[in-house]
Amino acid sequence: MTTTTRTAVVTGGARGIGACVAARLAADGFAVAVVDLDEAAGKPVVEGIEAAGGRAVAVGADVSDEGAAQAAVERVAAELGAPSVLVNNAGITRDNLLFKMTTNDWDAVMGVHLRGSFLMSRAVQGFMVKSGWGRIINLSSTSALGARGQANYSTAKAGLQGFTKALAIELGKFGVTVNAVAPGFIETEMTAATAQRLGIPFEEFKKSAAAEIPVARTGVPEDVAHAVSFFASEGAGFVSGQVLYVAGGWR
Repeated sequence: MTTTTRTAVVTGGARGIGACVAARLAADGFAVAVVDLDEAAGKPVVEGIEAAGGRAVAVGADVSDEGAAQAAVERVAAELGAPSVLVNNAGITRDNLLFKMTTNDWDAVMGVHLRGSFLMSRAVQGFMVKSGWGRIINLSSTSALGARGQANYSTAKAGLQGFTKALAIELGKFGVTVNAVAPGFIETEMTAATAQRLGIPFEEFKKSAAAEIPVARTGVPEDVAHAVSFFASEGAGFVSGQVLYVAGGWR
């Protein structure tokens, strides 16, 4: 069975890791739905995929909204075909120390990462179970191990690991695997924004991070996309419930 008729859904697919994952899965032969809060933001990614000979569509949706998540998946099924792969990549940060963190900061991060992943997974699982084949890949983070100023983000990313393991148990007998990729320092707009918030030039921020990483460099979105590609592949069918740290080494 080939991937040529299969459809992948990538949330937060308009930029950074999500955009790179979308392009990689398209290169692997999947039709790709680029889901993002702003549909227009996903169109350049779609155009790039189409220019390379692939099929893709941009879909605007707030994944933390129950109706929007369900509608997005139904639209993807109608326009590209039943989803076989879901990459729960959509995420936001609202970093602050605990005593400064607002309830809205907490709820917003939980809403996108946890509620969004739950809603999207629930919406696609029926298609996967029916076809007897599926891949759900959740984007966790090394922050799941704890990070200063990220009580909300760390909790959400750790929660996604538990979510991954629970779904792997539930869905395995239907031919659906569920795994997580946990990136370390990846060069994206998000890490650049963190450097700016800390008042540190991005190049200096990257150099400092690389000094603590065993492979002596920071990561790029392609590093994460490669790991996602493996989990989405036919050959990864006996790997489920796993968390793969893409972080240049262990800490």
